[in-house]
Amino acid sequence: MKNIYLVGFMGTGKTYVGRILASRLKRTFIEMDETIEARQVKKIADIFAEFGEKHFRDLEHELLIELAEKQDLVVSCGGGLICHENNLKLLKSSGVMINLESSPEKIYERIKGNTQRPLLNVPNPLEKIRELFAERKVYYDQADLSVRSENETPEQVADNILEIIKSKLTKE
Repeated sequence: MKNIYLVGFMGTGKTYVGRILASRLKRTFIEMDETIEARQVKKIADIFAEFGEKHFRDLEHELLIELAEKQDLVVSCGGGLICHENNLKLLKSSGVMINLESSPEKIYERIKGNTQRPLLNVPNPLEKIRELFAERKVYYDQADLSVRSENETPEQVADNILEIIKSKLTKE
């Protein structure tokens, strides 16, 4: 079966929901940022600091190429992965994209104080979240499904996704 790609802004719960979803579907779970960190033996923030964002995006793209050749994965994608046309094409051709949605304010509440988010190591992180969110919305809107993750637990979000998937499969 096709891969399930969880996309959306950082702090929307892609990793937590992905682990639950993979467990319930008996699929392998891949967290892209964790995989890149393990392969590079560096934190994402250090990769950004040492080599820049473009290098990190290249690493993301290379990993996505590998994952797109596999099946039955649940993949938690980095928040900016979908914003590159080549990645968007790979995601669409090899799986189902599920966008986890949350408001910029809720995202800020969840991730404030986390210094491992290199794009938010700025004087006004909430404003940066709003800016990036606005830029990326057009990409997130291209997902096959969107599920709110703002006021639900990761378990509830996973349940919602499973219900939508089940409903779509019975209609086809």
